[in-house]
Amino acid sequence: MNQNKKDIRALSLQELEAYFSSIGEKAFRARQVYDWLWNKNAHSLAGMTNLSKPLREKLENHFIIRPAEIHVMQRSKDGTIKNAVRLHDGNVVESVLIPTAKRTTACVSSQVGCSLDCTFCATSQLIRMRNLTTAEIVDQVTLIDKQSREYHQKPLSNIVFMGMGEPLLNYSSVLDAIRKITEDKGLGMSPRRITVSTSGIPKLIEKLADENVKVKLALSLHSAIEEKRNQLMPFSVKFPLTNIKESLNYWYQKTKSRITLEYIVWKGINDSKEDINALVKFCKTIPSKVNLIQYNSIDSGKYSQASSEIIQNYVSTLEKENIIVKIRKSRGDDIDAACGQLANKH
Repeated sequence: MNQNKKDIRALSLQELEAYFSSIGEKAFRARQVYDWLWNKNAHSLAGMTNLSKPLREKLENHFIIRPAEIHVMQRSKDGTIKNAVRLHDGNVVESVLIPTAKRTTACVSSQVGCSLDCTFCATSQLIRMRNLTTAEIVDQVTLIDKQSREYHQKPLSNIVFMGMGEPLLNYSSVLDAIRKITEDKGLGMSPRRITVSTSGIPKLIEKLADENVKVKLALSLHSAIEEKRNQLMPFSVKFPLTNIKESLNYWYQKTKSRITLEYIVWKGINDSKEDINALVKFCKTIPSKVNLIQYNSIDSGKYSQASSEIIQNYVSTLEKENIIVKIRKSRGDDIDAACGQLANKH
């Protein structure tokens, strides 16, 4: 019987208002339900105590709430927490809580599996089963917020869409989730504390810029040499760097928000002077900063981390050109929770 019921969280506020109007109820009832769903994170229609019992029973006859739940939780020696999150259909995605002294960050997934084929990422080796719904994305955030309060005694402060999947290929649900997370009648988080990380889909970068959602943008670059990037990320052959640069400049013109370039340095792959100079040249074409990321092994043996000397060559060259650069250390690598390691091993 429950299988035939619709998850009430799939309805927009306008659709809820139309439903309540159709059953002879006042529109404010829809706003009460919306508040329960997105502000109070209710997982039960019966618990909506400011609705009459007959109305709650009527809702239960037509709707259901199917929350995502933590299936397995792993804690790293550095405080990072990785969650295997089970969805209502039995599929599993992974999300990560990353704590530092000043903040806690949720790394959330947007797809079951991944649509792309990056050769250095464990997630890309999974088949993309489906996109996540708005509610499934928001559930990851609320679950991690609860963990942040429980294990680190502070609310969640930041969100990055850097988990499983390419967020821009689940555009509508990701955008809707961001709005639910940031609106006052939702979770009320600042959009400035949310980063959408993309592998680079120019038309969708420009579309997101037009939405005026005020989130930050990160691009997985990894090489500013076209042929090399295409080898690392084969899908990118459809999206030349020239087009990506145009879309990033459009992003900046519309949002005035500097782009973060995510960049892994590998031994023997992108550790030459030519690679460093190409990155410098790329950075000078768009307002950007660079995160140099420590490579995390995915057991293929094809890639290995560049030496600290090479990393410092990148840093000193970029800084000499007045380009902001940071070395981003891995967190949670002992539980396969670090960047590129989410592979649903459960």
